Amino acid sequence: MDLNLAVLIDGDNIPSAYVKEMMEEIAKYGNPTIKRIYGDWTNPRLNKWKTVLLENAITPIQQYGYTQGKNATDSAMIIDAMDVLYAGKVDGFCLVSSDSDFTRLATRLREAGMQVFGIGEKKTPNPFIVACDKFIYIEILKNQSQDDDTADSSEEKSKAKTEYDKITSKQLRLIATTISDLADDDGWAFLGDVGSLLQKKQPNFDSRNYGFQKLTPLLQSIKAIEVERREDSKGRKKLIYVKMKEQARSRAKK
Repeated sequence: MDLNLAVLIDGDNIPSAYVKEMMEEIAKYGNPTIKRIYGDWTNPRLNKWKTVLLENAITPIQQYGYTQGKNATDSAMIIDAMDVLYAGKVDGFCLVSSDSDFTRLATRLREAGMQVFGIGEKKTPNPFIVACDKFIYIEILKNQSQDDDTADSSEEKSKAKTEYDKITSKQLRLIATTISDLADDDGWAFLGDVGSLLQKKQPNFDSRNYGFQKLTPLLQSIKAIEVERREDSKGRKKLIYVKMKEQARSRAKK
């Protein structure tokens, strides 16, 4: 059953170039029944948003910047989020921003039993990232549209396709400990469980950050990990299990 999601976008803090890909990504996790974007629409900086709002049925919410240096957009978005929460018509929220000011909001929504998905740029501060159930970087969202309106968006999307994070020793330790946490006596862990636990431990863990569309090819690319495909009890589908090769060798010596 799909979650009904409230999608709240910080227009002052997110570029408009990735809206189509962003909405397609959100659709993977639920049905976006509420779609709102907040900003001062008298500001020329937000002009690029106006066309894509109509194309994606996103409702613009006008918020004037009454005080210099104060972000009125954040306050309006937070107040609306709490109103939506208490209305009881959604199962989760998608907060689209790179601003750490929404950290407490994400935490409060999760305390109320909501699923919280975050979308933002890689510059997003870690406190906001870990406050969400899952956090997606807009840079990894693939360009599926062939009719870009501006050269700037084309350049940004092309850049996003070629720049990926490298698997560091820290990430390897995270994967290894996660496999170990779930492993049976022979060291094997079911890949589905590994993926779920990785997401809980690190909400922004995403195989696409490293240039892989799925977790399986990512783990296959790591020499220290062994991947095995097994048939289920009825022989109808393949189940994927993973194991750390170092662990296998240490067990063999015992």
